Amino acid sequence: MNDWARVRAHLRAHRYDLAVRAAGEFPDVPKVAGTPLLTAPAWVPPAPIPLSALTIVMADAPPVDLPPASGHPGFPSYSAAMAALDAPTVFENRPTWRLLDASLAGRGPRLVFGDGTYFDSIDTGEAAAHEYAAGGPTPLRDAVGDPTDLARRPANMAISALTIRRDAAHDTGGDTFLLHWRDPAKVGHAGGLYQVVPVGVFQSSGPDDFDLWRFLLREYAEEVLGEPEVAAPDYATWPFAVAMTGNPGIAAHVLGLGVDPLTFATDLLVRVVVDAPVFDEVFGARVAVNDEGSVTARPFTAEAIADLPMQAAGAALVRLALAAGTGR
Repeated sequence: MNDWARVRAHLRAHRYDLAVRAAGEFPDVPKVAGTPLLTAPAWVPPAPIPLSALTIVMADAPPVDLPPASGHPGFPSYSAAMAALDAPTVFENRPTWRLLDASLAGRGPRLVFGDGTYFDSIDTGEAAAHEYAAGGPTPLRDAVGDPTDLARRPANMAISALTIRRDAAHDTGGDTFLLHWRDPAKVGHAGGLYQVVPVGVFQSSGPDDFDLWRFLLREYAEEVLGEPEVAAPDYATWPFAVAMTGNPGIAAHVLGLGVDPLTFATDLLVRVVVDAPVFDEVFGARVAVNDEGSVTARPFTAEAIADLPMQAAGAALVRLALAAGTGR
């Protein structure tokens, strides 16, 4: 096994432990809810923000000058090395929206985006994780510095949604949530870890897609219902979108924004509370296995994630949601 493959295998097998250790490299950067997830003061609102109240705008994305990552000799980039030596099931350099600025703690919460690509996160974050796992020089990580400084690196923003089935009547055992195990053979990021579901990098599939809720609808269809990827849907006539949008039994709130200390993955943390009758109607046909791993329902308690190797964003989101409760 060559050095790249050896380090890659170590990274895949020890992501959780490496992320916990990497958080210690940022002693002055705030962490979310006692987890390794890095954050900034402007990224954690004092109270949950309705997703519909969060403004998103587009701006020109400035260039970022970073040194090449170490550890992928013979390839022009880390993504090229992955494509040749360790490609997951789906590995395409799709257009994304790059996060340029975020303000969630004050009045008028908003996110600012520019144009980006999926491989930006591979060639920066995944390459930086490889450097750290190798245990040698880390020129890319050193150049990035504080990964919550969005001017220092290209940042693809994922949306992590904690999906809670709210059993107000307590007639089926109390509140539960969906938990995702990410199969390392299927995914290019966070393989082998547990995570909330759905989660995906914010990107478009067609016109009118620059919308956080519409993006989540597509992710729900794929990751929870197991449907094929929906390209350029007509949201006004798509039955699933019609059932989910404006439904009084569904409430989506933003709880924060954070960065994984190992991979620099940047996640908007969203709590989606679905009343039990609505959940059973819209997600009654949910799958146990999807294109990225497996999905189970767990009690909405701290014990449900205790001792699990969980991605930092998911662990932080569950803890924030437990503290905030499921009140509507």
